Amino acid sequence: MYKLLFLFIVSFASAQSYRFVYEYKMKPDINKKDSIITDYMNLDTDGKKSYFYNSAKYERDSAYSASKNYKDLLLAKSYDQNLSYIVEKDYSKKTMNFYDKFKTVNLLITDNEVPKWSIEKEFLKINNINCQKATANYKGRIWEAWFSKDYPVNDGPYKFSGLPGLIVSLKDSDNDHVFNLIQIKKISGIFSFVPKSNKTMTFAEYKKTMNSFTFRNDDIESMSINKQIGTADIQLKDGYIAKLKADDMKSGKIDEKISRLLKRTNNYIEKD
Repeated sequence: MYKLLFLFIVSFASAQSYRFVYEYKMKPDINKKDSIITDYMNLDTDGKKSYFYNSAKYERDSAYSASKNYKDLLLAKSYDQNLSYIVEKDYSKKTMNFYDKFKTVNLLITDNEVPKWSIEKEFLKINNINCQKATANYKGRIWEAWFSKDYPVNDGPYKFSGLPGLIVSLKDSDNDHVFNLIQIKKISGIFSFVPKSNKTMTFAEYKKTMNSFTFRNDDIESMSINKQIGTADIQLKDGYIAKLKADDMKSGKIDEKISRLLKRTNNYIEKD
C-alpha cells in the first residue's frame, strides 16, 4: 500500500475546501494487459460540489493562465490524453457532468446514475485509515471500494459516490482501473476551469467521437523543436501537447505517427 501523506491534521469544518489526490492506474489497451498508465487525479470539494480532474493538466493550465508563457506549457508535467476529462458533482441536485474536449469542441455528458452499493461486513486498515468494504455493478464493471467514515465526505474518484464516507481505494474486478488515495490537503478554493459552450452527447456518442480521431495538420496549434535534445513538441488545438523525437519529423508519415501516439483507449472505465 502507498504511504498516505497528510499535509495537515484533518478537521472537516463547514465552509472549508479539501483536495483528495488519487493515484490512478489504468490499462489503456484491452488487448495489452501489461500496458499500464499511472497518473494522478484530484478530487476537490467544498461540501456543495466536487470536481475530479487530472492533477498535471490542472497545474499546467494554471501556470499558463497566470503567465501566458508558452514555455510553461512545454515544461509542465505530461499526462495521458485519455485523462483530460473533468467530472463535476452537484451534491444537492444529485447530478454529474462529465466534460472533455474533442479538437476545438467542448463536450458534455450529463448523468445522474450513481452506483448501487452493497456494504459488506468486512473491515481493513489502509494507511492507518479505518475502512469498510463495498461492492457495486456500475457502468458494466464489478467494483470493489474501501471507504472510511472517518471523513464525512460521501464522494470518491470519477463518478463514484453514495457511500457513508470517503472512498479510499477503488478497483474493478479486472484491475483495469485502480484508484488509491495518497494525499489529503486543505485548499483555499476548489477547481474552477469548467469549460463553456459545450456540445451535449451521451457517453456512447462520446466514445465513438473520441475513437474517430485522425490527426491532420490543421489540428496543430503550435510547434516547438529542440534540436539539442532532438525532440519536437506539438500542441494540438484541444490543448494537449504531443512529444515526438525530431527524427520522426524527418522520416515521413508524420500524420500516421501522431495518430498512433494519440490513439484513444479501447478500455474505457464505462463499458456500458
